[in-house]
Amino acid sequence: MKLDRTPHDPGELLEFYEAGLSALGALCERTWHDRLQVVADGRAAALWNSPAALQEVELHFVPADTTSARDAAREVFPGCPLTFQLSEALRPRPLALERLVLAEGPAARPPEAAVAEKLWRAQFADTTRWQLAGPFQADFHFSLAAIARCEIQAMDQHWSLHRLAISLPGGEADEGLAQELGFHQESAAAPPELRWPAPDPARWRELLQAAFELETAGEVARVRARQEQSLRREWERIDDYFANYERELTARARRSSNANSKMRTADRLAAAKAEHDRRRADQLARHEILVHPQVDALLLVAEKAWRARLQVDQARQSRSLEARLVPRSRRWELAERETG
Repeated sequence: MKLDRTPHDPGELLEFYEAGLSALGALCERTWHDRLQVVADGRAAALWNSPAALQEVELHFVPADTTSARDAAREVFPGCPLTFQLSEALRPRPLALERLVLAEGPAARPPEAAVAEKLWRAQFADTTRWQLAGPFQADFHFSLAAIARCEIQAMDQHWSLHRLAISLPGGEADEGLAQELGFHQESAAAPPELRWPAPDPARWRELLQAAFELETAGEVARVRARQEQSLRREWERIDDYFANYERELTARARRSSNANSKMRTADRLAAAKAEHDRRRADQLARHEILVHPQVDALLLVAEKAWRARLQVDQARQSRSLEARLVPRSRRWELAERETG
């Protein structure tokens, strides 16, 4: 889920800077409604990339439509480098894994068999026979939610903020949880039978990367289309220039009977070909697209689910399998499959 971009508000930015710089140990005082006096050292002073141990500056939070020249060290404006550097400094290292247990709500009681079968058939349309092999057992379903920034470096730079949610352990995208996470109620206390899965940073990194690539595929495709069009124009310009140059040198060599002149022309043609290749490669490098994701928050979500042993016929095969029904998403997840 791509989060909406917050409009530039000097007042809100001033509050963010005041709280953020104070958390880093700086002294802050509002000298006017749009100005903040800052005395900083250590981590806070490092934001200005200054060798001085102590930094004293009055920050001016200017409106978005200001047209005068801007001072990046003293003014805060849309895209200001100080804002990015302050956000990076406030990011905890190492990244903390927070935990959340969703309130049970309708999931407190096991579902009716008819409802469970209807949800199964909607998800697995090739099922011909479906039967519960035992009663529903209380279980838990886990998801991993993340807040991630994305910077796409191309001819024009693009920044976006995303909230991702994936189901564990498979990594399937859970768009519903990503959109509605802020509206879910938290359980008053974690159930005693809840057993959190052990963190697996390497595996979770792979799953989040796959989900993030899927999330940003549309934006990257649009950037790539613009880059390819621009690269095509540049290559055509370069090709036309060197084609005309080589044509002129070849015509001169044909008109000349001097051997030395023809040798010099051949050397020039070879040099032109090398320069032609170099300029094409240079334009290719200039049109490279780099995607830099940055995870800023991780949340492990637990919610009530119901596990059951099923007997199903699919693709003319009878199978006994274990599956988990997640009431929130109204979806089945296969926990284990055995051919019967």
